[in-house]
Amino acid sequence: MKYSQYLLSFFMGYFIYSLVEILNRGYTHWTMSLTGGFILSVLYGINSRRSMDLLKSCFIGSLVITAVEFAVGVFDNLIMHWNVWDYSSMPLNLLGQICLPFSCCWFLICIPAYYLCGIMRKRFTGMSVRVPEI
Repeated sequence: MKYSQYLLSFFMGYFIYSLVEILNRGYTHWTMSLTGGFILSVLYGINSRRSMDLLKSCFIGSLVITAVEFAVGVFDNLIMHWNVWDYSSMPLNLLGQICLPFSCCWFLICIPAYYLCGIMRKRFTGMSVRVPEI
């Protein structure tokens, strides 16, 4: 896989995540834009595997997103005190940085990401987009 594919997926994740967050919250933080770019690049790599089906992709993707969110949250919120988000009031949270309800949301967000990665892969390689197996 070429670096240009990862670079494009990074910029798409950067802008798509920023737009979604601005539409929902009215603002975003630059670290979240970088995180969105990084996450879509990782999901692109995961979804480029031939053995990856939709359910597996969503499960792995939600774990990856939750882990990255925890790492970024510890840095942004606990170390730097930027107060980018706080899940302390959410059920089943860990240090207010991650919580089970948002991990479930990440699972659902991985569904359109799966198809977006397929479309990007088709544009780059000419490979057909997989029909998901559930």
